Amino acid sequence: MNFLAHLYLSQDNTNIMIGNFIADHIRGNNYEEYSKEIQRGIFLHREIDTFTDTHQIVRKSKRRLHQRYGHYNGVIIDIFFDYFLAKNWAKFSAIPFDIYTAGINTFFNKIASELPVKSQNFIKYMIEYNILFNYQFQEGIEKVLHGMNHRTKGKSQMNLAIEDLKNLEKEFEIDFTHFFTDLEKFISKKLENIN
Repeated sequence: MNFLAHLYLSQDNTNIMIGNFIADHIRGNNYEEYSKEIQRGIFLHREIDTFTDTHQIVRKSKRRLHQRYGHYNGVIIDIFFDYFLAKNWAKFSAIPFDIYTAGINTFFNKIASELPVKSQNFIKYMIEYNILFNYQFQEGIEKVLHGMNHRTKGKSQMNLAIEDLKNLEKEFEIDFTHFFTDLEKFISKKLENIN
């Protein structure tokens, strides 16, 4: 899953949210410099990624994509699924989406200097372009995909994946709905057991 899903699945616990947010920028056992609860967020992030990457529905979604993306297909599905979470936000949270994303931006802007440099750089980008809020629009997803393609120097061709989303939106949304139900059940159990 991508940033929005990881944040949502932290269940409003700010320390778990921090760990979940920075986890991709923490290598090996470097997590040990953080508090136990932030470590829980890092471990939760890793559990979410493993569950997602091995889930049959996610694998089916990857197969729907054009073959040109190769090993980037998992990243594309993560982004697509954040789009469906944002688009259907009212089904998952009582907090209006604009208020939720503004709150996330404010929170991470305040604590950015305490986080890894790569996380700080993403926070600047996230806030400047209001990335999380714009996940609910295909235009927002298209910008993210173009940015990802730029970062891979054009190798990923991820900018072209917006066409896959437009052509198969209904199928991808069904995949997301079934998968996310499983993921939420998995997370509710994991949060009880992650030390």
